[in-house]
Amino acid sequence: MPETTSAADFLPSRLSLPALRRAAVTCEGCELYQRATQTVFGEGPARAKVMLIGEMPGDKEDRAGQPFVGPAGHLLDEAILAAGLDRSETYITNAVKHFQWEERGKRRLHKKPRWRHVQACKPWLEAEIATVQPKLIVCLGATAAQSLLGSDFRITKERGRLLEREALPPLMATYHPAAILRAPQQSDFERMRKELTDDLRHAAGSLGLGKDAPIRA
Repeated sequence: MPETTSAADFLPSRLSLPALRRAAVTCEGCELYQRATQTVFGEGPARAKVMLIGEMPGDKEDRAGQPFVGPAGHLLDEAILAAGLDRSETYITNAVKHFQWEERGKRRLHKKPRWRHVQACKPWLEAEIATVQPKLIVCLGATAAQSLLGSDFRITKERGRLLEREALPPLMATYHPAAILRAPQQSDFERMRKELTDDLRHAAGSLGLGKDAPIRA
């Protein structure tokens, strides 16, 4: 039997969100599935205009089987609401679908995925994009952005800018909410939270959505 090297070996023959979600449950495209509780696939409408992509599920997401339901998810919900968007009308997923962690006492702490994990899981992300066909993608954090834009991409240089790439809808990269929660000072936390909200508002406005949308007569 050939050795599995990526999620491509587990993709269904016909792409739809239900079919992808069912197939992802069986994914063994990299070794992360061995310690994760379950696959955490994306959630949202099949034709969402905005797709938000994070890095990977955390502890709470791994247990619940849903993306962005922990502290970072709560902060993201606040930013989405403040930007004039509706989470129920966006599609939210991660570049890597299994939780990688290291034990610290009784806690399971997030461990950044390696590049090979990102590459192994990329077929799921590409399939989600092809199926949902969003008008705009917002990458939350460097890992999500690099999964689509290459390992040389830097949030510090490109954050908040609308970018065009061949075969992809317009993209924007901004902070991952978890990075904001790790801010060393309260002033950094407040600044980064505001910048995340402003980026989401700008993204929504580019589609005629949210609080930056033009007023229609």
